[in-house]
Amino acid sequence: MLSTRILSVLKLNNLLKPHNMSGVTVLVQNHQKRLKNDLHEPDYLISMEPDEPVYDCLNLQIKGYDFAVLEACQAELHRFAEVMGIQVDECWATPAQQLKVQRFKPKSTVIDAEYNLNVYERNVQVVDVPAWALGTLLRVTRATLPEGCTLNVHEHTVEHEEIRYVPDNQLLELKQQLEEMGGTRTEKKKKK
Repeated sequence: MLSTRILSVLKLNNLLKPHNMSGVTVLVQNHQKRLKNDLHEPDYLISMEPDEPVYDCLNLQIKGYDFAVLEACQAELHRFAEVMGIQVDECWATPAQQLKVQRFKPKSTVIDAEYNLNVYERNVQVVDVPAWALGTLLRVTRATLPEGCTLNVHEHTVEHEEIRYVPDNQLLELKQQLEEMGGTRTEKKKKK
Protein backbone atom coordinates (compact mmCIF):
# COMPACT_ATOMS: atom_id res chain seq x y z
CA MET A 1 0.00 0.00 0.00
CA LEU A 2 2.66 2.50 1.08
CA SER A 3 5.07 1.42 -1.66
CA THR A 4 2.42 1.92 -4.37
CA ARG A 5 1.72 5.44 -3.06
CA ILE A 6 5.42 6.32 -3.12
CA LEU A 7 5.75 4.93 -6.67
CA SER A 8 2.75 6.94 -7.83
CA VAL A 9 4.16 10.15 -6.28
CA LEU A 10 7.54 9.49 -7.88
CA LYS A 11 5.95 8.83 -11.27
CA LEU A 12 4.05 12.10 -11.01
CA ASN A 13 7.26 13.98 -10.25
CA ASN A 14 9.07 12.23 -13.13
CA LEU A 15 11.69 10.95 -10.75
CA LEU A 16 11.09 7.36 -11.74
CA LYS A 17 10.53 6.89 -15.43
CA PRO A 18 8.82 3.71 -16.67
CA HIS A 19 10.38 2.04 -19.70
CA ASN A 20 8.77 -0.85 -21.55
CA MET A 21 11.24 -3.50 -22.55
CA SER A 22 9.69 -6.56 -24.27
CA GLY A 23 6.45 -6.38 -22.33
CA VAL A 24 8.10 -5.94 -18.93
CA THR A 25 7.89 -2.57 -17.19
CA VAL A 26 11.23 -1.54 -15.71
CA LEU A 27 11.70 1.45 -13.42
CA VAL A 28 14.90 3.43 -13.95
CA GLN A 29 15.95 5.87 -11.26
CA ASN A 30 17.70 9.20 -11.93
CA HIS A 31 20.96 9.30 -10.01
CA GLN A 32 22.08 12.58 -8.49
CA LYS A 33 25.46 13.39 -6.97
CA ARG A 34 25.38 12.16 -3.40
CA LEU A 35 27.39 13.71 -0.60
CA LYS A 36 28.41 12.14 2.71
CA ASN A 37 25.76 14.03 4.63
CA ASP A 38 23.09 12.78 2.16
CA LEU A 39 23.81 9.14 2.97
CA HIS A 40 20.50 8.54 4.76
CA GLU A 41 18.34 10.79 2.58
CA PRO A 42 16.10 9.18 -0.05
CA ASP A 43 16.95 9.87 -3.69
CA TYR A 44 13.69 11.66 -4.44
CA LEU A 45 14.40 14.28 -1.74
CA ILE A 46 17.89 14.94 -3.09
CA SER A 47 16.64 15.39 -6.64
CA MET A 48 13.95 17.87 -5.53
CA GLU A 49 16.52 20.31 -4.09
CA PRO A 50 16.79 23.53 -6.10
CA ASP A 51 19.98 24.19 -8.05
CA GLU A 52 22.02 27.00 -6.54
CA PRO A 53 23.80 29.46 -8.85
CA VAL A 54 27.56 28.99 -9.10
CA TYR A 55 30.08 31.58 -10.32
CA ASP A 56 32.72 30.05 -12.61
CA CYS A 57 35.78 32.27 -12.20
CA LEU A 58 35.93 35.53 -10.24
CA ASN A 59 38.78 37.90 -9.41
CA LEU A 60 38.75 39.61 -6.03
CA GLN A 61 40.91 42.68 -6.63
CA ILE A 62 42.33 44.67 -3.72
CA LYS A 63 44.03 48.05 -4.29
CA GLY A 64 45.86 50.26 -1.82
CA TYR A 65 48.82 52.57 -1.20
CA ASP A 66 50.75 50.42 1.31
CA PHE A 67 52.08 47.14 -0.12
CA ALA A 68 52.69 45.44 3.25
CA VAL A 69 49.14 46.11 4.46
CA LEU A 70 47.74 45.06 1.10
CA GLU A 71 49.67 41.80 1.10
CA ALA A 72 48.46 40.96 4.63
CA CYS A 73 44.88 41.71 3.55
CA GLN A 74 45.28 39.42 0.51
CA ALA A 75 46.61 36.60 2.72
CA GLU A 76 43.65 37.04 5.07
CA LEU A 77 41.18 36.97 2.17
CA HIS A 78 42.84 33.80 0.86
CA ARG A 79 42.57 32.19 4.30
CA PHE A 80 38.88 33.18 4.66
CA ALA A 81 38.09 31.62 1.28
CA GLU A 82 39.83 28.35 2.16
CA VAL A 83 38.10 28.14 5.54
CA MET A 84 34.73 28.59 3.82
CA GLY A 85 35.53 25.79 1.36
CA ILE A 86 35.91 28.09 -1.65
CA GLN A 87 38.55 26.93 -4.10
CA VAL A 88 41.29 29.55 -4.62
CA ASP A 89 42.81 29.00 -8.06
CA GLU A 90 45.52 31.68 -8.13
CA CYS A 91 46.84 34.78 -6.37
CA TRP A 92 49.03 37.41 -7.98
CA ALA A 93 50.33 40.96 -7.77
CA THR A 94 50.34 43.39 -10.67
CA PRO A 95 52.96 46.10 -11.29
CA ALA A 96 52.35 49.26 -9.28
CA GLN A 97 50.70 52.26 -10.92
CA GLN A 98 52.59 55.48 -10.33
CA LEU A 99 50.43 58.57 -9.83
CA LYS A 100 51.55 62.18 -9.71
CA VAL A 101 49.22 64.24 -7.50
CA GLN A 102 49.41 68.04 -7.40
CA ARG A 103 47.83 70.31 -4.79
CA PHE A 104 47.15 73.89 -5.84
CA LYS A 105 47.05 77.04 -3.74
CA PRO A 106 43.51 78.27 -3.09
CA LYS A 107 41.93 80.15 -6.01
CA SER A 108 45.03 79.90 -8.23
CA THR A 109 46.88 77.62 -10.62
CA VAL A 110 50.11 77.78 -8.62
CA ILE A 111 51.26 74.35 -7.39
CA ASP A 112 51.47 74.23 -3.59
CA ALA A 113 52.70 70.62 -3.24
CA GLU A 114 53.38 67.63 -5.47
CA TYR A 115 53.18 63.97 -4.43
CA ASN A 116 54.23 60.77 -6.16
CA LEU A 117 51.99 57.88 -5.11
CA ASN A 118 52.18 54.19 -5.90
CA VAL A 119 48.92 52.23 -6.16
CA TYR A 120 49.51 48.53 -5.52
CA GLU A 121 47.15 45.75 -6.55
CA ARG A 122 46.71 42.16 -5.36
CA ASN A 123 44.29 39.65 -6.87
CA VAL A 124 42.72 36.46 -5.54
CA GLN A 125 41.06 34.24 -8.16
CA VAL A 126 38.31 31.94 -6.93
CA VAL A 127 36.50 29.31 -9.01
CA ASP A 128 33.16 27.47 -8.73
CA VAL A 129 31.82 29.72 -5.98
CA PRO A 130 28.23 29.17 -4.79
CA ALA A 131 26.21 32.39 -4.57
CA TRP A 132 25.60 32.07 -0.83
CA ALA A 133 29.33 31.62 -0.13
CA LEU A 134 30.32 34.61 -2.26
CA GLY A 135 27.96 36.91 -0.37
CA THR A 136 29.31 35.75 2.98
CA LEU A 137 32.93 36.04 1.82
CA LEU A 138 32.36 39.59 0.56
CA ARG A 139 30.70 40.68 3.80
CA VAL A 140 33.55 39.31 5.90
CA THR A 141 36.19 40.80 3.60
CA ARG A 142 34.53 44.21 3.55
CA ALA A 143 34.32 44.23 7.35
CA THR A 144 38.04 43.46 7.72
CA LEU A 145 39.29 45.64 4.85
CA PRO A 146 42.02 48.02 6.08
CA GLU A 147 41.75 51.80 5.79
CA GLY A 148 42.71 53.09 2.34
CA CYS A 149 42.14 49.77 0.55
CA THR A 150 39.41 49.10 -2.00
CA LEU A 151 37.84 45.79 -3.04
CA ASN A 152 36.50 45.08 -6.53
CA VAL A 153 34.96 41.83 -7.76
CA HIS A 154 34.77 41.01 -11.46
CA GLU A 155 34.76 38.06 -13.83
CA HIS A 156 38.14 36.97 -15.15
CA THR A 157 38.94 38.25 -18.66
CA VAL A 158 41.95 38.18 -20.98
CA GLU A 159 42.84 41.78 -20.06
CA HIS A 160 43.28 40.76 -16.41
CA GLU A 161 45.68 38.05 -17.51
CA GLU A 162 47.74 40.35 -19.75
CA ILE A 163 48.16 43.18 -17.22
CA ARG A 164 49.98 40.83 -14.83
CA TYR A 165 53.10 40.65 -16.96
CA VAL A 166 55.72 43.37 -17.34
CA PRO A 167 56.66 43.80 -21.01
CA ASP A 168 60.24 43.04 -22.08
CA ASN A 169 61.28 46.33 -23.73
CA GLN A 170 64.50 44.90 -25.16
CA LEU A 171 62.61 42.07 -26.88
CA LEU A 172 60.05 44.53 -28.27
CA GLU A 173 62.85 46.72 -29.68
CA LEU A 174 64.47 43.70 -31.37
CA LYS A 175 61.14 42.69 -32.92
CA GLN A 176 60.65 46.22 -34.23
CA GLN A 177 64.16 46.21 -35.76
CA LEU A 178 63.41 42.86 -37.41
CA GLU A 179 60.21 44.26 -38.94
CA GLU A 180 62.11 47.30 -40.24
CA MET A 181 64.64 44.98 -41.92
CA GLY A 182 61.91 43.16 -43.80
CA GLY A 183 60.48 40.59 -41.38
CA THR A 184 61.34 36.98 -40.76
CA ARG A 185 62.28 34.39 -43.41
CA THR A 186 58.87 32.69 -43.29
CA GLU A 187 57.12 36.01 -43.86
CA LYS A 188 59.38 36.72 -46.86
CA LYS A 189 58.54 33.31 -48.37
CA LYS A 190 54.79 33.94 -47.89
CA LYS A 191 55.04 37.32 -49.66
CA LYS A 192 56.58 35.69 -52.77
